[in-house]
Amino acid sequence: MENYIVSARKYRPSTFESVVGQRALTTTLKNAIATQKLAHAYLFCGPRGVGKTTCARIFAKTINCMTPTADGEACNECESCVAFNEQRSYNIHELDAASNNSVDDIRQLVEQVRIPPQIGKYKVYIIDEVHMLSASAFNAFLKTLEEPPRHAIFILATTEKHKILPTILSRCQIYDFNRISVEDTVEHLSYVASKERITAEPEALNVIALKADGGMRDALSIFDQVVSFTGGNITYKSVIENLNVLDYDYYFRLTDYFLENKVSDALLLFNDVLNKGFDGSHFITGLSSHLRDLLVSKDTATISLLEVGASIRQHYQEQAQKCSLPFLYRAMKLCNDCDLNYRTSKNKRLLVELTLIQVAQLTTEGDDVIGGRSPKKTLNPVFTQPAVVQQPRVVSASPAQQNVVHSAQSPVATQVPVNAAVVPQTHASTATSANPMTSVSTSGSQGAGASPAIREEKKIPVMKMSSLGVSIKRPQREQVAQNSTTTPTANIQVQPEEDLIFNDRDLNYYWQEYAGQLPKEQVAIAKRMQGLRPVLIGNSTSFEVVVDNEIAAKDFTALIPKMQDYLRKRLKNSKVQMTVRVSAPTETVRAVGRVEKFQLMAQKNEALMQLKDEFGLELY
Repeated sequence: MENYIVSARKYRPSTFESVVGQRALTTTLKNAIATQKLAHAYLFCGPRGVGKTTCARIFAKTINCMTPTADGEACNECESCVAFNEQRSYNIHELDAASNNSVDDIRQLVEQVRIPPQIGKYKVYIIDEVHMLSASAFNAFLKTLEEPPRHAIFILATTEKHKILPTILSRCQIYDFNRISVEDTVEHLSYVASKERITAEPEALNVIALKADGGMRDALSIFDQVVSFTGGNITYKSVIENLNVLDYDYYFRLTDYFLENKVSDALLLFNDVLNKGFDGSHFITGLSSHLRDLLVSKDTATISLLEVGASIRQHYQEQAQKCSLPFLYRAMKLCNDCDLNYRTSKNKRLLVELTLIQVAQLTTEGDDVIGGRSPKKTLNPVFTQPAVVQQPRVVSASPAQQNVVHSAQSPVATQVPVNAAVVPQTHASTATSANPMTSVSTSGSQGAGASPAIREEKKIPVMKMSSLGVSIKRPQREQVAQNSTTTPTANIQVQPEEDLIFNDRDLNYYWQEYAGQLPKEQVAIAKRMQGLRPVLIGNSTSFEVVVDNEIAAKDFTALIPKMQDYLRKRLKNSKVQMTVRVSAPTETVRAVGRVEKFQLMAQKNEALMQLKDEFGLELY
């Protein structure tokens, strides 16, 4: 029985021209060989299966070829090329750094570097997975890597360049290998299928290329797996069945359900997907990719970003015309949020189902959202509730006023204006005498000549509460405006605003408020203001600020104009005056330190000193 060789080894490139998807790198290496400008160290980095080690071997064989071709390729006929092809060349050494990562392994390699080649010009050392070397091994390799013999060339290959020491990177020419595109992968798979006399549908090879995620070795391994499953006839159905990949048809049907607001059908489709053994994370990831493909299919400029077969590409273009851009933007955002929260979610199925419901309801909300804005994660209400009638605000009143309200609500009593129930007794008599039209008898007897119709009433202005330090001038102006609307014939004169009375508590509140609004440049004076407490002088509107030195007094004196304007506006009093004074030597200054605060508290409560002495406490 003939030994079977997997496709990844059987069809491994042997020349620069046969390398797939790395045209820029292979051209650079061929030009360097043709011009004899070879570096002493190279670093090939990139994802797995993109041709790093393959290019290193081709490069090593080509630079030792005795009769290279005109286009810079190895002849495969000279003694050096034949020895390399038969894997018996002494000029090319490969070292796996994953299993030979110690200092002794590197020292042994350094000793071999000194020996010149017997056949050919160069001895090439290919170190694969070089990032696995230990820090000590890297340091032992530094000097040799920087100044090797003229006949030695090092080619380092790695998938994780960030793990290599910067001192190693600075000594190498770095070549970054790209992921192989889907088109190049499909083309190479078609070539392999034709060589192996295997029939394959383009859509099936496209699925294999997408599954490989840019790695040719992975693509060829999947290709061999599918060939064994199908027996040499690769179809789209067999590929998605063997690779456990969701069919495009699921996402096309799901998108139609979204556009038609069929929430129940979308949930049933998701349940069918779960019953077939697919994970919810793969489902939501595939849905995000499907919406992305629909987005790039809407514009001919971005259609090249769609990496699918020709028949499926046409289906994408047809469905993309049905979807609006705002819908696609918001649906992609919802699916991406679901993908991010999937791992931490306790109920993963419910998370996906809620996302499907939200996406299905996007078209019912209309396309009034600017593209790219994060959608609101809300569900439309199932039941509509009637609006709740707002109840009038109840204002506390005296017992006598409550009796008035109670008599007004009784069926036999005369209706009383509502405003009369909210006015204190001290102002009710004044308002009544000022406007006799508003006086109403609550005894139930109005006289035989009284009209049964409800008399139009004039609203009583809101009482002044300046004695409480509360500003109600805005409600008062609104009440006057209502009175002018209700009784246009009434001649009401609005009194000028009066200065409100304030207390120490009001003054200290706005003092601290002003300190908090100071800019960062005045942080010192803001901190000092927070530690002071202004004190009213007697019953006047003047207050003083007591500081402990002349410098602070100078700073606060310069602050007086702005401070007075601010407090006058906030306290609603135009007579606020501020004075600054330096405290006398015998005057008690407010405690600011911890020790001073404790001493001040101990003067008020002697038990604190006893507690300190009994436990042997010390103040710092």
